[in-house]
Amino acid sequence: MTIDICLSPALYSFYDTDPQTTVVIVDVFRASTTICAAMDAGAKAIIPVKSVDEAQEYKAKGLLAGAERNVARCDFADFGNSPYEYTADRVQGKEIAFTTTNGTQALKIAENADTIVIGAFTNLKVVTDYCVHKNQNVMVLCAGWNNKVNLEDTLFGGALIESLLLEKDFTLTGDASLMALSLWQEAKVDLKSYLSTSEHFDRLIKHGLEKDIDFCLKMNGSDALPVYEKTTQKLLNYNLLL
Repeated sequence: MTIDICLSPALYSFYDTDPQTTVVIVDVFRASTTICAAMDAGAKAIIPVKSVDEAQEYKAKGLLAGAERNVARCDFADFGNSPYEYTADRVQGKEIAFTTTNGTQALKIAENADTIVIGAFTNLKVVTDYCVHKNQNVMVLCAGWNNKVNLEDTLFGGALIESLLLEKDFTLTGDASLMALSLWQEAKVDLKSYLSTSEHFDRLIKHGLEKDIDFCLKMNGSDALPVYEKTTQKLLNYNLLL
């Protein structure tokens, strides 16, 4: 099997992806981490939507809504994009419509893939184990920031590449994969320090969200495996479906 990485949603159409591919969507800061946190807290499903208007429509129907644009929570929403907001007393057993600046946009771009899962540093081992079990080619799709490449999602890709190369007969393909792996091997000694000069790190710090950064960089603190169910267009926790 092969593993490749697409560093921005804007580049995804240039990849000749085999239909039988597992696409791992990553938005480390913070959508994919927050989705995992919500599922760890017992959320029944996450309904990813591209627009704020769609999230408002779900809210009007009585669902909870998580909505964020440019780091800030939207006024109408029950939650923003912080993993700390999705606590068990608020989300357990609930379905949540969810839209963010970058993460949910990336998911919609890849929704024709055979399998789509959500990856973060917090569930890296769970994603690795699933990809090995699935026995398909793997494509990491980085959410980036407004279609631009970012460092944190690229580093997650490198971490997943390293994990898969150690686990089974995966081979990496493409220069982007080589770049991501090399960056990860340099960064993993002190991930927070390595990211401290990156754009989104700085953006979160300026909004007083350093605790969110620390949460997002915890390795393997989540047991959730959010998998996109195409018929319902919902993210469900695969580990609860077994």
